[in-house]
Amino acid sequence: MSLARAERHALADTALAVGPDAPTLCGDWSARDLLAHLLVREHSPLGAAGIVLPPLAGLTERAMRRTAATDFDALVDRFRHPRLTPVALKPVDDLVNPVEFFVHHEDLRRAQPGWEPRELTRHDHDTLWTALRLMGRALVASAKVPVRLERTDTGETATLRRGDEPVTVHGLPGELVLFLHGRDQTRGVDLTGPLDRIARLRGADLGT
Repeated sequence: MSLARAERHALADTALAVGPDAPTLCGDWSARDLLAHLLVREHSPLGAAGIVLPPLAGLTERAMRRTAATDFDALVDRFRHPRLTPVALKPVDDLVNPVEFFVHHEDLRRAQPGWEPRELTRHDHDTLWTALRLMGRALVASAKVPVRLERTDTGETATLRRGDEPVTVHGLPGELVLFLHGRDQTRGVDLTGPLDRIARLRGADLGT
């Protein structure tokens, strides 16, 4: 099973387990709000426009409110079993959804007391690593410092932003994904390099 499909089902299971009012790492969003966001993104192109175009954020907020008003079990079932949309088609699903679903699943998991990192398969880590190599430059653009990644399970490296004396971010691919999306709740992520540049990277609005 692809990572996108596995995370879709796992996120749905976690949402049912924690309930609609459970907190997430997405500001004041609850589990219900998070599911509404994912459904608007997947099923409402006009409603989702504000996700990437801030001037249209009002459209997205209204679409999310309408979606969130649905029975929670129905929301979860709709997310678990998407109708045919471009985002749910397998080639697109495999390209754009692994990171989206992984990050938001961890947003839900890691906002709960006593969370622990999951054991991901080598295939899952490889999928996330490939995604980081493709999108990583955009994720660190706001820091404006040279950035290099090193995955601690294989020793592979990837340069996201070239330059002398880069900050090197060490960790497993899943934890690197979360760090580069601005999440503080990570495990085993270590930064080395010039201290001023490390501070700029840590203080940047990563993932936007």
